[in-house]
Amino acid sequence: MGLARQAVAVYRKRGENFDTDTHGETRMGDRTPESETTLARWFEREFPYKPPIDLFPAIVERLRGAPARLEELCAPLTEAQLTRRDGRDWSIQEHVGHLGDLEPLWAGRFDDFAEGAAVLRPADLTNAATHEAGHNDAAIADLLSRFRRMREAFVARADAMTNEDGARTSRHPRLDQPMRLIDHCFFVAEHDDHHLAIMKRLASASD
Repeated sequence: MGLARQAVAVYRKRGENFDTDTHGETRMGDRTPESETTLARWFEREFPYKPPIDLFPAIVERLRGAPARLEELCAPLTEAQLTRRDGRDWSIQEHVGHLGDLEPLWAGRFDDFAEGAAVLRPADLTNAATHEAGHNDAAIADLLSRFRRMREAFVARADAMTNEDGARTSRHPRLDQPMRLIDHCFFVAEHDDHHLAIMKRLASASD
């Protein structure tokens, strides 16, 4: 059984009606009108693409821009729109909180690369930190500020890295494939965009 399926099994063992995956999202393709494009679930994504090392600065710029994009998306929304949940799916505000919840993992994996770890530290595939945090009870300004602060620290570390650093290689535990530090940064940028895409759809649905 794959690690993502193990995470689902944990929730089912708790007796929960598990209609969503542990990333706070439905099978969006099943519920998207034919006129719209579908969005693959995160745990179904594969990462065969290996960016050339000279794209490292461009990938870092994607990471740098995520807080501003998140703030822009949330700015016109009311508290009701930000905290609205559709069944077991996360609200926009919970997606914001989730991005902040994962920043320590991303930064910790920088440490893993620097220390020559054979395998990167694993994520909690149940996303318990997000499910249990009560992000809907927090102020959106605080969640956005937290994400910006941690992301700026992450990007500052990336800015100081060389091409040699970007080529450092470890193994991703869930994907079970080699991952260079530049691939890790690309993975994080894709994770940002995945959640921003979901939040954009949630915002449009609440208009």
